[in-house]
Amino acid sequence: MSDNSHAERFEEGKENSHLANDSKDERTIANKLASAEKAEQESDAPKSKQAAQILEDATLPAKAHGNEPSRGAKIDQQIREEEEAELAKKGKK
Repeated sequence: MSDNSHAERFEEGKENSHLANDSKDERTIANKLASAEKAEQESDAPKSKQAAQILEDATLPAKAHGNEPSRGAKIDQQIREEEEAELAKKGKK
């Protein structure tokens, strides 16, 4: 085996070479915890500006395309508004 092929082989790791659910993976506990924390932070944050807006107004996608929002979207928005009003009311007490 030549030195050149040996150097190329171990120059850098491959992407996705460690599986999060692999019981035989020899990553350290600190690395596993850091990976889990990173995944949790990514799942909490909205993926885009549009996703953040949808969390505020369920009828927005239909309105943006010039359509009437579906009955379900209207109900979701109504429930969201009622819950926000109730939380605001409880917060004032």
